[in-house]
Amino acid sequence: MNIFVGNLEYQVNEEELKNVFSTCGEVESARIISNRYNGRSKGFGFVVMPDDEQAARAIEELNGHEINGRAISVSEARRSEEERGGFGQERKNSSAKGFSTDRERGRRDRY
Repeated sequence: MNIFVGNLEYQVNEEELKNVFSTCGEVESARIISNRYNGRSKGFGFVVMPDDEQAARAIEELNGHEINGRAISVSEARRSEEERGGFGQERKNSSAKGFSTDRERGRRDRY
């Protein structure tokens, strides 16, 4: 299971994150997301745990747990915009299909 970890203190590294989650079970990987320009942590990351039961226990036990003085936010990770068919991509089961543009509905330009 892929787990989202938010509100991380900027100095927390991947090894520390992995150690915290390993108290709840096997950790396949831990990754902290960083700014591509300056390399600074963005304050969140992801942990992958192969056993879903251990992952669920980690979410329950570690949500609100403090690392370096900050209470972290832990939840099951959601799929990225790219996987969900984000902006500019056709969505398979979209409820928005069939809606027309403003012009097709007879609305005037706003400018």
